[in-house]
Amino acid sequence: MQAEMAEREPLISVSDLTVRFGEAAILDSVSLSVRPGEIVIVIGPNGAGKTTLLRAILGLTEPDSGQVSRRSRLRIGYMPQSIAIDDTLPLTVRRFLELGGRVAKGRRREVLENVGVSQLLDQPLQRISGGEMQRVLLARALLRDPELLVLDEPAQGLDVAGQADLYELIGQLRGQLGCGILMVSHDLHLVMAAADSVVCLNHHVCCTGAPRDVREHPEYLALFPETQIASLGIYTHHHDHAHAVTGEVVETHDHAGHDHAGDAGRG
Repeated sequence: MQAEMAEREPLISVSDLTVRFGEAAILDSVSLSVRPGEIVIVIGPNGAGKTTLLRAILGLTEPDSGQVSRRSRLRIGYMPQSIAIDDTLPLTVRRFLELGGRVAKGRRREVLENVGVSQLLDQPLQRISGGEMQRVLLARALLRDPELLVLDEPAQGLDVAGQADLYELIGQLRGQLGCGILMVSHDLHLVMAAADSVVCLNHHVCCTGAPRDVREHPEYLALFPETQIASLGIYTHHHDHAHAVTGEVVETHDHAGHDHAGDAGRG
C-alpha cells in the first residue's frame, strides 16, 4: 500500500513559482507536477520562460517566490538544448560521456545502443551530425539512471522525420525506465501525440491538461496562429524504408503504417 502511494506521489511539484529579472516577471505563479511514468510537455512562444522554468526546477535559478519540491534523493537526468564544443578540442564521444562521472564498465556503450548511436563511441564529437549529437546528449542524461528526465527542446534542429523518431524513442525510454519526463518543446506538430499532459506557458500558465483539452482551450487558440493550429493533426505514414539518425534512407521490409502528429497532408 505504501509503495503504491509512493508511486502516485509527484517526482517534482512546482507551486506558485515566480522568477523576476529586474522589474519583469519571467515566470508568474507557475505550478505543475510530474509523476512516475508521466510525460509532461511545456509549450509556449519564444521568450515565454520555458527554459527559465527548467533552470528553476534544476536549482540553477533562484526563484523570487514559490516552491519546487523534489522527491527525496531524486535522480534527475538533464538534456540541454545544445552545447558548444571548441573545434580544436580533442574530445571523443566516449570522453564526453566520461566527464559525467563514473559508471559500470560497458554502461556507456549500452546506453548509446539504447539511443541508436553506439557506433559513435570513439568518434570526435565535432564530426557527428546534429541528430547524432541530440542522441548523445540524451545518452548522457540516461547515464544517471534518472527517475526524472528533464529535456530542453530535445528535437531542436531536426527535420520532421528526425523529430518523430526522437519523440518515439523518448516514449520507449519512458516505458523501459518507468521514469517521469518533463520536456520543453515548441514542436506543436508532434507535441500533442507525445504528451500525457501539456502545460501552455506564456510567463504564466495559460492552460494545462490533457492534450485534447489544451488544444481546444481559448487561451491556447489565442496564443498560436490559426495557420499553425490548422496544420496539427495525426497522419499515417506508410513507407517501406526508415531514416537513420544521419537522415539517410535505410531499406526495410516493414510496410506497417506509422501514426505521427504532424503537418496535415504529409506522408
